[in-house]
Amino acid sequence: MTGNYARRALEVFASYGDTEALVAADGRRFTFGDMHDAIRDTAAALWQHGIRPGTTIGLLVTNSPESFFVQLAAHLIGCRTVFMVTNTPWVFLREVLPFVEADALVYEADTVGQLGRDLAALDPSMRVFSIGAGGLGPDLRDLPAVDQLPFRPEDITTEPASLFQTSGTTGTPKLLQHGRGFFATVPYVADFYRPADQPRIRHLSLSGGFRSGGQSAALMTWFAGGDFVLQAGMDIGAILDTIGRERITSIHISPPLLYQLLDDPRLADADLSTLRSLTICCAAASPARLAEAAKWFGRSLNVVYGMSEHPMISTFPDIGADPARLASCGLPWHDTRVEIRDADRKALPAGRAGEIWVSGTMVTEGYWKRPDLNAENLVDGWLRTGDVGRFDAEGYLYILDRITDMVVTQIAGTMVYCRPLEDVLTGHPDVRQAAVVGVPDELFGEAPHAYVVPAPGATVTTDELRQLVVDQLSAEWAPREVEFIDALPLTGAGKVDKKALRARYLS
Repeated sequence: MTGNYARRALEVFASYGDTEALVAADGRRFTFGDMHDAIRDTAAALWQHGIRPGTTIGLLVTNSPESFFVQLAAHLIGCRTVFMVTNTPWVFLREVLPFVEADALVYEADTVGQLGRDLAALDPSMRVFSIGAGGLGPDLRDLPAVDQLPFRPEDITTEPASLFQTSGTTGTPKLLQHGRGFFATVPYVADFYRPADQPRIRHLSLSGGFRSGGQSAALMTWFAGGDFVLQAGMDIGAILDTIGRERITSIHISPPLLYQLLDDPRLADADLSTLRSLTICCAAASPARLAEAAKWFGRSLNVVYGMSEHPMISTFPDIGADPARLASCGLPWHDTRVEIRDADRKALPAGRAGEIWVSGTMVTEGYWKRPDLNAENLVDGWLRTGDVGRFDAEGYLYILDRITDMVVTQIAGTMVYCRPLEDVLTGHPDVRQAAVVGVPDELFGEAPHAYVVPAPGATVTTDELRQLVVDQLSAEWAPREVEFIDALPLTGAGKVDKKALRARYLS
C-alpha cells in the first residue's frame, strides 16, 4: 500500500475511460474520464488559490458529485478534509472550523448556501470556495479545464486525511480521523465488493461522502469499475423507482428504512430483478423482519456491522440462507480482528458476553483533540466499540446492546440487554418496530421501557407483549410499560434515536 491513494485513483479512472462512473441525483452523468478531469481541474483550482499540502479544508456538502471531486482533489494535494453534517445543530456546527483550525471552507451554494455563508462569516481570513453559482469565492462546479496540474502529485509527501463526525448517538458528535490505513485499504478490497461472477456493480448511495461508510462504499465501487448512483432523500417510492430505472445491483440501508420498505405496498410491483446485494447496516435489525426481508430479496440480503470508527467490522453475506443466525452480524471482515473482553480487558471464550474490541487497518487514527477519548477507546492498536456482544461456537458475532443502553436493575444486579428484548417484541406478528430504553424506577432502580410501533389494525396489548418476554426471556426482562407510538424517532444517520425516546419518557 504505497503512494497516495488519490493519485492511484486518477490512474484507475483514466484507464476506465468512457465507462459511466457516477450518476447525480439531479440526473447528471459522469464517465470515469469525466471524473478524472473534474478531480484534476478542482485540484488545479485549489492549488492556484493557495491550497497546499497540510491545509485543513472544511466541507459542508450533501450527497453530490462535487463533494467527491473536492475530496479526491484535496487529498491529491495532501490536505486534511473535515466533513460537517448539514443537519448538525448550529450550536455544535459553529465550533467545528475553529476546533480543527481550518484554513479554508468549501460549501454547496445551492443546497446549504445560507449555512455556508454563516460559517464563512465566523472567520473573515478563511479562504472560501463554493459549489454552484451565487456563492462566496470561486465556483468549483464551473472551472476551466487544464491540460496538466500546476504541481507534481508524485512530489507530494504529506499524507491526506479526513475528519468525520460520529453519528452522535451517545452524546455530542465527535470528530474522528481516518488516514492512510483507511484510504489505502479500500482499493485492495474492491474485489470483495464485486465478486468475479457478478455483473458490473451499480450501487445506489443514500448517504453522502460526509460519512466514512459512504466514502468506503464509493471508493470500493469505483476501484472495482462500478457505477455510483446518488439518491436525494429517503422516500421509498423514489428509491424503488431508481432501483428499477438505473438497474441497481447494490444498496445499503438502515434497519428502519428496511422496515419502511417491507411495509410499503409499492414493493410488490417494484422491479428488483437486477438487485444482487441489499445490505443492512448502521444498526442491528430485527431477526423477524430479516426473515421477512429474506422472502423478498433471497440471497441478495446481507448484513454489515460497522461504525464511524471502523466502517466494516463484520459481514454476513446471504444471511437469509441461514435462518438460525438471523440475529448475527456475521464473521470479521478482511483483516479485522475481533475480541470479546471483560471489564478487566481479558478476552472471553465463545458464548460469554462482553465488550467488542476490534483492530485492523481501517480503524480510526483517533478522535481530534480528545486525548481522553483516545486513551479510553484506542488501546494498543485496538478500538473499544462500546458495544456488548458474544461469539457462538463457529465464530459468528452477535451484538446484544450498547454499553450505555444496558438496563441494570436491582434484582441481583440483573443486566437487561435491549437488543434481545427488542427482537422478542418484533417477533410478534402485530409489531413492526420496537425500541427499549432504561428509565428510572423506584423499586428496581432502573427498568426497561418499550416503545412499540404496531402493525396496521393490530390488537396486541401490553400484557400480551410482557408475557411474550417472560416466556422467551424472563420476568426480570419484561418491560414495566409498553408505549404504542406511530413511529420511532431517527437520527440523521438513520438509527433509532434513543436519546429522544428517553427525553420523551422524562417529559
